[in-house]
Amino acid sequence: MSKVLARRGRWSAYKLVMMQAAVAGGASILFFAVWGVQFGYSALAGGSISVLPNFVFATLAFSHSGASSSGKVVKSFFLGEAIKLLLTIVLFALVFGTLKVLFAPLFACYALCLIVPFAASLYFKQN
Repeated sequence: MSKVLARRGRWSAYKLVMMQAAVAGGASILFFAVWGVQFGYSALAGGSISVLPNFVFATLAFSHSGASSSGKVVKSFFLGEAIKLLLTIVLFALVFGTLKVLFAPLFACYALCLIVPFAASLYFKQN
């Protein structure tokens, strides 16, 4: 039963990550169509900085579930959040250090992807 709960929670988290990826892709295409390649590329980098750490968090945080492994659940959430934060910092450093990106579209798409979990509660139905 606990594997079913972990799978259900992981699937919900993956749906949220997929929604973030769709928003990042859509925003990147919009920036590309309106302002050009550099804006679209920068927006895609910002969206990726938001989506990839959330995918890692979803994978790690929902690896355990159930009352018998409550300590593992808490540890996996803390580990997932710590790795998510570190990965976000590393990705920002890599993007700023290696790529020529524009700040406005990068941060706009990053912020837009951060808003997705708050807006997603309007669309997801919890069973």
